[in-house]
Amino acid sequence: MIAAIKPAGTNTRGLLAYLYGRGTHDEHFDPHIVAGFAMLGMPDPGRDENATLTELGRYLDEPVTLRNSEFGKPVTDHVWHCPVRAAPEDRYLSDAEWGEIAQRIVQAAGIAPAGDDLACRWVAVRHADDHIHILATAVREDGRRPKLHDSGIRVGDACREIEKDYGLRRLEKGDRTGARRPTQAEMHKAERLGWEEPSPEWLQDRIRAAIPHVTSAEEFIAYLEASGVEVQVRRGPSGDLLGYAVGRPGDVNEAGEQIYHPGSKISPDLSLPKIQARLESSRPEEHPTARRNHPSTPWHQAADALDTLHTDLADDTHAQAHITALGELLEATAQKAPANLRAELHVASKAFARAQRSQVRAEDRAAHALRSAARDIVHTATGPDGSALAVLVAALVWAAIVAGRWHEAKNHAHQADAARQAVQHLQTAADRALAPTLAELTARPPKEEARRVLAGDVRAAVPDHAERILADPAWPALATVLADAEARGHQPHQLLKEAVAQRELTTARQPARVIITRIQHTGRNPAPNRRAEAARRRSTIAGSVLAQQTGIGRLPVVTPSPAEQQHRQRR
Repeated sequence: MIAAIKPAGTNTRGLLAYLYGRGTHDEHFDPHIVAGFAMLGMPDPGRDENATLTELGRYLDEPVTLRNSEFGKPVTDHVWHCPVRAAPEDRYLSDAEWGEIAQRIVQAAGIAPAGDDLACRWVAVRHADDHIHILATAVREDGRRPKLHDSGIRVGDACREIEKDYGLRRLEKGDRTGARRPTQAEMHKAERLGWEEPSPEWLQDRIRAAIPHVTSAEEFIAYLEASGVEVQVRRGPSGDLLGYAVGRPGDVNEAGEQIYHPGSKISPDLSLPKIQARLESSRPEEHPTARRNHPSTPWHQAADALDTLHTDLADDTHAQAHITALGELLEATAQKAPANLRAELHVASKAFARAQRSQVRAEDRAAHALRSAARDIVHTATGPDGSALAVLVAALVWAAIVAGRWHEAKNHAHQADAARQAVQHLQTAADRALAPTLAELTARPPKEEARRVLAGDVRAAVPDHAERILADPAWPALATVLADAEARGHQPHQLLKEAVAQRELTTARQPARVIITRIQHTGRNPAPNRRAEAARRRSTIAGSVLAQQTGIGRLPVVTPSPAEQQHRQRR
C-alpha cells in the first residue's frame, strides 16, 4: 500500500472537483465519502443530490476562513492531499475497511491525532476500487497549524502496519534515500508532450551520465550545459559554487518560464556537496589518455579494479563508497559499449542507481581505483575488443551480486532489490557480449585426447562443480581457453583454481562461461619463464655483491676485452 503525500495546495474546491469528477480518462466512478472528521452533518455530493462541492469545500475550509479573518497574514497552503493506493494483486477492500485505513493515515500524519477533538477537518473520497484520496485543510479547529514534520515517514510506517493487519502485499520500509517520484502533473505533462519519461527522471539520467566525465564541480556544470540541460547555479560572494538546479528544455510553467529542479530534490545523492565529494576523491594526477605505458586497456584495468571488490566491503563506509563508484563504472561502460549492448547496460545502470545510496556514510576516497577506471573508460578513444568487454561485463555481474549481498546483510531492502534488478539486465548483456567469443572458441576445439586431459584438470581443481562445468554447453569453448593458456606457459589446473577463487560457482547459471571470462582476464599474458627469471635474479645479486666488494657503488663493472688488455700492456 502506497500513501503519497502531495505538495500543499491552495484550492479546496478545485481538488474536490477532481475527486468527484470523471477523471482524465473517465476512470472515476461512484465518488463518495468513506470516512471523515465528522460524518454526521457533513455534505457528501456523491450520496446527497442536494449537496454541492462548494458546500463541502466551505465546510472543510471553515477553520481556515476563521483564522484568516483573525490574523493579518492569511493561510494559503492549507490543502493537504494524500492518495492511498492498494497493490494490483491485493484483495477488494470494502468502504468500511477503506474508512478505517483513512483514519489510521490521518492519525499517523498528525492531521487528526487520536482523541483530539480540535484536529483538522478531513474527508476520504473513494472513486475507484483500489484507492482513496484523503483531503484535509491544514488548520485545526483552535486555529493552530498541525505538526506535519516527517509526516511522510510516519504515514509510511502506518502503511506497513496496515498491510500486515489487512493481509495486503507487504512493502519494505522506506529509508529516506529514494529518489522523488514524479507527480501526476509531471507524468501527464510528459504524456501530453510526447516525452518518454517525466522531467525529473530525464534530468537524473543526464546528471548521472555526466559524473564519470568530470573531475570538478565547475566541469560538471559545464558538461551539463554542453549536453543540452538548462542549468541555474547559486554562487557565494567569492564566486564559489554553492548549489545548482537543472531544467529540461521545453519544460516551462504557465507563464512560459523554465522550470528548475534542485539536484538534491531529484535524488538525495545528487546534491552539489555529495557530487563534489565524489569528484574530489577521484581527481586523476594526469589525463587518462596520457597513460601510454600501461600494457592493459581501460577495460582490463576496470576488471582489475573489480577483482578486489569483495574484500573492500569489510568496512561499511568503504563498502558504500565502492558500491556508489560501481554505479559510476556501470554508467561509463554503458556509454562506451557497442550498440548491441548499450540499451541493456543503460537499463542496468538505471536500476542500480537505487543501490548506490543508503543511510551509510561513504568514505569516497576508498573507491579511487573504481572511479579512475570509470573515467578512463569514458575518455578512451577506442572501444573494447570482444573478449575485454565480455570480461568486464561478467565482472560487473559478480560485482552487482556482491553489492546486493552487502545490502541484504545490512537490511537495505530497497537497495538489495535494485541490485537484483541490475543483475538480471547485466546477465543478459554478459551473454550477448560473450556470444561471439564463444562461437570463435567452439569452432577450434583442442583434440579429443587433450580435451580428456583438460577435463581431468577440471575434476582435480574444481571437484565440487566439475560435473556442472563439463555438462555446460560452453565446456568445449572453455577447453579451448585452457589449451590456449597452456600454450602461453600457464598451468590449466592452477588457472582453474584461481578463477574459482575469484568467484564462487554455486550461484552461477553457467559455470563454464564464468570460468572462461575469468581465465581470459587473468591468463591473457604469457606466463613468465621461470628459468630466465631465476638467472636474471642470480645475475642481479652477483652484480650487487661485486659492486659492494669493489666500492664502486652503483657504477657498473666493465670487464675489458682481450684486445683492450693487450693494448694496455703495450702502453
